[in-house]
Amino acid sequence: MTREEKIKYWIELSIEDLKAGETLLQGGHYLYVGFMCHQAIEKIMKGYFVKLIDEIPPFTHDLVMLASKGDFYSSFTENQKDFIRQLNPLHIKARYPEYKDRIYRQLTKEVC
Repeated sequence: MTREEKIKYWIELSIEDLKAGETLLQGGHYLYVGFMCHQAIEKIMKGYFVKLIDEIPPFTHDLVMLASKGDFYSSFTENQKDFIRQLNPLHIKARYPEYKDRIYRQLTKEVC
């Protein structure tokens, strides 16, 4: 697979996750909107990682680590850094019952 094909692959996955998030938003499934937003951002970052470095992105769901290893975290604004730090726990914590209730209360339609 060429570099361009790898980038396109990650972009297409990201778009699908974003579409799924939009569908979930319309249905009021806010916990999973957060999860899908995390997934969309993670995959677009992995595509950008490939664009910059032309290597397989790290096998991680940690957005901050991914952007740091790709050497593009420092180019983010403070708002962008805050945004990915807010999304970061939604990948893992949204899966576990002890966190679901707390996260569910935080993810309103307005937040999503």
